[in-house]
Amino acid sequence: MERLVDVSEQEVRIDFQIGCKCRASVRLRSLSATTPIAFKVQTSSPHKFLVNPPSGLIPPLSNSNFQIILKSQSQLPPTFPRSPSDRFLIKTALAPDLTHNTSETTHPEFINSWFNSRPHQSTHDVKLKVAFVGPFLLRHAVASDDIDAVRNIIKRQRNIVAELPTREAESLLRVATELRNSDDMVNLLAEAGLKTESSYVAKGWSDVHVAAAFDRTEELLSLIRESEAGSLDCRDKEGRTPLHLAASKGHERCARVLIGAGVDVDAKSKDGRTALYRAAANGNRRMVEMLIEMGADPTLTSIDRSRTALDVARDKGHKEIAEILKQGEAVLNAARRGELERLELLLERDASVSYSDQYGLTALHTAAIKGHKDAVMILVEFGSGLECQDVEGHTPLHLAVEGGSIETVEVLINRGANVNAKSKKGATPLYTARALGYDDITQLLIDRGACSSFPSSSSTSLSSML
Repeated sequence: MERLVDVSEQEVRIDFQIGCKCRASVRLRSLSATTPIAFKVQTSSPHKFLVNPPSGLIPPLSNSNFQIILKSQSQLPPTFPRSPSDRFLIKTALAPDLTHNTSETTHPEFINSWFNSRPHQSTHDVKLKVAFVGPFLLRHAVASDDIDAVRNIIKRQRNIVAELPTREAESLLRVATELRNSDDMVNLLAEAGLKTESSYVAKGWSDVHVAAAFDRTEELLSLIRESEAGSLDCRDKEGRTPLHLAASKGHERCARVLIGAGVDVDAKSKDGRTALYRAAANGNRRMVEMLIEMGADPTLTSIDRSRTALDVARDKGHKEIAEILKQGEAVLNAARRGELERLELLLERDASVSYSDQYGLTALHTAAIKGHKDAVMILVEFGSGLECQDVEGHTPLHLAVEGGSIETVEVLINRGANVNAKSKKGATPLYTARALGYDDITQLLIDRGACSSFPSSSSTSLSSML
């Protein structure tokens, strides 16, 4: 049976405190456009919970709320945040016979009797789990050095740490710093937004770290203006620079500002990870593209298992990022512009030479048509295919001829390019040279063994052949 209602939460989250009643609200939204929906709420722990109202009627496409009340408890929950023994069941059913609502038919006792009088009717049941959360349990979990409980409370209440009053935040930090695993706990609380000066000190963060971590670009710019040489690459206790934090959290503007100010884009933290590695692991395409553009080296390895940014992107299934990290597009652009140092650096870092754009053009195609003969030689030396074809079937030699550079044509022929290669429409390099009036290239091709016969269709136009 199709569901009849949407529930605001799939988990009842109760802000727990000792010695007082605790409440949580649940909203039901009817998915029926024509018929009222009757609901009835049951709990596995009636000795602990009250429900108000325990049943009710929801008009078509309307909302209805009920409140779950935890009776005053003298002890902590045996487990938290998840409580495996506490659950709620919401029974829902179409109630066409209650279309004409009156105060009597919408009263909870009437709805409850209505359900009881139809024990075999079709119902759709919604199950809700229970989680105990809130500052009281957060403090207890920190004091107990229960990092899993702290992490799970923060997961369910994202702003719980950031919204603590300053005095409570300072108190929580003091407790955390006295633990056996204090570094891990302090790091977790700081990442969740614990607002104390001492929390950043405990992590070894500078003011620049804080600005980068919380995407405070204007503050970062001010700090850069006041900074001394080298201070922007300062390290926290994990060896992370401010750029590591900006990249990990996806703060692209802060990362650009830092790199523009001259930080080491390939700096490694204690675990050997670079900013690019962290961005790739997070699946952050824009950050990866920006770091590559700003010169980050994707071939650098981390300490653990010597993995590169490309390796972690592949492991985590980030296919688009893996393609970016192969740097094929960067190779293509460097070849097009004739940027020899950039091209050689990319290829020495194992960048891909086989990447092609939407027209099927590889780096060798673009270098050839631009007449960058030195770029052509570098690409061939690094394994670029001489007979690769674009979507029209043109080889790099076709495009070198079209570009009119006899030196580039000669380089390709000397490296073994097929002088009689044909495009999909039958055009050869020699045909192209003759059609464009390049007499010197025409003679060179003939001298190197090009067949002088023309395509079979004499009516074929130049534009359609090339």
